[in-house]
Amino acid sequence: MSPRNRWLIGTAAVAFVALLAWAFAPRPVEVEVATAALGRFEATVDEDGKTRLPDRYVVSAPLAGRVARIALREGDPVEAGAVVATITPLLSPLLDDRSVREAGARVEGGQAQVARAGARVDRTRVGVEQARIELARSEQLARDGFIAPTKLDSDRLSLQAAQKEHDAAVQERRMAQHELEQARAVLGVIRQGGSAPARGFAVRAPIAGQVLRVLQTSEATVVLGTPLLQVGDLGRLEVIAELLTTDALRTPPGTPVRIERWGGAGTLEGRVRRVEPAGFTKVSALGVEEQRVNVLIELTSPRAQWQALGDGFRVGVRLVVTAKADALLVPASAVFPLPEADDHAMAAFVVEGGRAKLTPVTLAGRNGQSAWITQGLTPGAKVIVYPPAAVRDGVRVKARKV
Repeated sequence: MSPRNRWLIGTAAVAFVALLAWAFAPRPVEVEVATAALGRFEATVDEDGKTRLPDRYVVSAPLAGRVARIALREGDPVEAGAVVATITPLLSPLLDDRSVREAGARVEGGQAQVARAGARVDRTRVGVEQARIELARSEQLARDGFIAPTKLDSDRLSLQAAQKEHDAAVQERRMAQHELEQARAVLGVIRQGGSAPARGFAVRAPIAGQVLRVLQTSEATVVLGTPLLQVGDLGRLEVIAELLTTDALRTPPGTPVRIERWGGAGTLEGRVRRVEPAGFTKVSALGVEEQRVNVLIELTSPRAQWQALGDGFRVGVRLVVTAKADALLVPASAVFPLPEADDHAMAAFVVEGGRAKLTPVTLAGRNGQSAWITQGLTPGAKVIVYPPAAVRDGVRVKARKV
């Protein structure tokens, strides 16, 4: 065999071996890659809620008689002290003595209610003054750098809560005074007895607001205490959400809330006002018993934005548990428990030089879309999203073309 033929055969053999090596060599694993970047991180508790009025007033018949047809309808505005119904008394002479004693007892009870409401107003006024003094003290200490900003925020919220309690107490005193006036008017009608000509007795609205429900629309004879209509001030509307008790512990009073899916444009802002102390058992749609608790949310957006909302409307609430402005974020699917680790350590695959590198990371929080990383990654790092089973530390990878 000539040297030339031997060279050709050798070259062909080398090429054939190289082709076999290339054919059977492992291919880079195609993966989906994302970039770690700085952004805003939020961990939230999402739940359905509904609006409600913390205080609603049922206007009842203060005496037995014939009520005239009520012209008001649901949604009509009423002023405090406005006449909402008229009742013509139907008094029996045989019951005058007993009726006078009962009416007198109601007047005495009304006086006691006014006194108690006045005491609560005084107590809440003292609470507001104490909260204002504490806030002024905290502001001075904050300027000198002796307290944390969170303490100052807490004192501001305490002042707002004390002012709300005072406003509610003033409203209760106004309601008690209204009931006392009604009781005195009824006592005056009864003392006139059957000798006085029958005339209409005016039933008045206890507060300024709107008519929620008309319970007695037609003219009819009613007994003492018959509900006639409901009145409420929709400007005091709040949202109630039933949260799992484990979630409620993460949303103390003052937690910011975003109100979505309420039917109007945009998102409303709110704040947790109170977490009720007593929980209850509720069966979920899957038949699982859950311990839940009511969380009360006050609306902080301007009234003009949510004036279309009414009592009992369903809304979606998103309670912001954790918020960080400049957090290092990666897709939540890029982070997974570190294999063979017993301390709940987390890791991610980072693409370096065309290979996957298993990198331990410190996870500060995660939500449905993103994971907040505090250690292990730097901005701009390429991480593998949904790493397939074929990806191991050191395996060659190739970014999948989208």
